[in-house]
Amino acid sequence: MFNILSNENIAPAIFRMKLEAPLIAGKAGPGQFLIIRIDDKGERIPLTIADHDERCVTIVYQVAGVTTHRLSEKKKGCYLADAVGPLGRATDIERVGNVCCIAGGVGIAEVYPVVKAHKSIGSHVLAILGAKNKKLIIFKSELEGLCDEIFITTDDGSLGEKGFVSGVLERLIDSPRHMDLVYAVGPAIMMKVIADITRPSNIKTLASLNTILVDGTGMCGSCRIDVGGDTKFVCVDGPEFDAHKVNFTELIARQGLFKKQEDHACRIRGILQ
Repeated sequence: MFNILSNENIAPAIFRMKLEAPLIAGKAGPGQFLIIRIDDKGERIPLTIADHDERCVTIVYQVAGVTTHRLSEKKKGCYLADAVGPLGRATDIERVGNVCCIAGGVGIAEVYPVVKAHKSIGSHVLAILGAKNKKLIIFKSELEGLCDEIFITTDDGSLGEKGFVSGVLERLIDSPRHMDLVYAVGPAIMMKVIADITRPSNIKTLASLNTILVDGTGMCGSCRIDVGGDTKFVCVDGPEFDAHKVNFTELIARQGLFKKQEDHACRIRGILQ
């Protein structure tokens, strides 16, 4: 059983939960994730570790289905049945000149520990954050306190510049500055566009992939993807891969594999109509 220390609503349908999990917290690295279950009959869902200290881990999630809806109802002092982790390979952090971290939506929380790790070794870090509107730009103050430069885009122009993260990236690449590494996390289509932009300039680009995960150990095969013609498993080989080699078309198709079942489960429970 894992004690919930807090579960706060930080943006429309987005929550930040702090769990007491000292064994996980002591080994967690940037880019890694947990798989949790609410109770003994609950669905297993993967959630990125957004932050941690000596005893606790922080996860950020968006209400998008039955399980995350139930998770949002949990209060301080409640418990989760299971939390397994840290899973996946931690981000390989090495000092480079300019690191551009790009995040969309809830991916902003996922990029936070990566930014923090790069800054801790002295890299120059730029961040490009994007969301539909200003209410969905999360971790803004935390990232402003870390990044050397930060750019914000919103679809409706309610915060920062109107448009997409890809537009800012194109402008930065066309400027005199040199980009050593681009790190992207967010919707698959966003990461595909980022990879297409950086490929002609041969800028090293990593994408943190969000796929269907069940066991988190590489046994079930539900998270398999095509990377450069080879089959990889996001849970054990990733979640980060060379974005220029990822078959995003296949990834996007597989992400919708259980959409009908998910929609049906929501309808019969009368949520997220």
